[in-house]
Amino acid sequence: MPYIVKYALKRIALMLVTAFVILTLTFILVKMLPNGVIAGNEDAQYAFCMDQVGLGYYIDSIIERPELGNYLLQKEVAGVLHYFYKKPIIEQYFAWLSGIFTQWNWGLSSALQPSASAMTIIGQRMGPTVIINIFTMIISVPLGFVFGIIAALNKNKAPDHFLSTLVMVMISVPSFVVISVLMLILAYNTNLLPSTWPQSGAPIEQFARAMVIPVLALSFGTVAGFTRYTRAELTEVMSSEFLLLARTKGLTKSQCIVRHALRNSMVPIVPMIIGEFVGILSGSMVLEQLYSIPGIGSLFVECIRYKDWNVLLVDMALYTMIGLVANLLVDLSYGIIDPRIRMGAKAS
Repeated sequence: MPYIVKYALKRIALMLVTAFVILTLTFILVKMLPNGVIAGNEDAQYAFCMDQVGLGYYIDSIIERPELGNYLLQKEVAGVLHYFYKKPIIEQYFAWLSGIFTQWNWGLSSALQPSASAMTIIGQRMGPTVIINIFTMIISVPLGFVFGIIAALNKNKAPDHFLSTLVMVMISVPSFVVISVLMLILAYNTNLLPSTWPQSGAPIEQFARAMVIPVLALSFGTVAGFTRYTRAELTEVMSSEFLLLARTKGLTKSQCIVRHALRNSMVPIVPMIIGEFVGILSGSMVLEQLYSIPGIGSLFVECIRYKDWNVLLVDMALYTMIGLVANLLVDLSYGIIDPRIRMGAKAS
């Protein structure tokens, strides 16, 4: 079996174990938090509690059981009082695992969309977040590379000083400040762009115009990061001995840069793109709140506000898996970009 396959399988196994440990600790800690109010009228609350009983999270008792704590709901049905209690956390945990592995059921929403599947809610909110982050990367990566190359080729000259100063400013300003300024200038003062995300069902043109402000706000710091990193790597490669040897063999400066400098500097830069995507995905949480974008970032905040712990668990699981998969792809990409890097191979 090729070394890269063995290494990938080993890393995938480690990733799954890490995810299991993280999600287990997350489940226990979240379930220790105070219960939120079950949304809806009495009938809706009763239906939700019965669903929770079926999933193995609640106990339906026709008598009060103080040893289980305070009851979550009291409802009279056909002349019989029903009391609903939470099961002990360990029992809920095994019911949660059973639901995931046997039915792919991660639980039901208790507040945002009562009795709706948590996975369904996440699926509904994934689209805007992913689209905005993809467009951010499409804009940020080329601009960051171009600015970084310009700065590196003009090291210690006016273009380098200008770009380095601009990069420091762009990195220092938080994205929520950037989007606030953009909303003030482009939306409130000039009415060039909408000041909030359109409602579902709006024309596609409105969504396209609405993406401009959040994409620009997310790109602001990302372009700066790519510029700084590209400049640093390319500058280091251009001062290396193998590049000097290439020049002495008769290659022009342009040939050295294109054939050798850029290629070698890409080894640490390309994996950075994957890591930066995860960073943008996490950073868009605040921006989604400010711009009223119905994405998974704003969903995370809403879950905390309304104490919808089941949906929160799925949201946190999603972020956890994205981070772990990104780290795996970063490690594997080193060996793909530069075959000389033998990930997981034994030393000869």
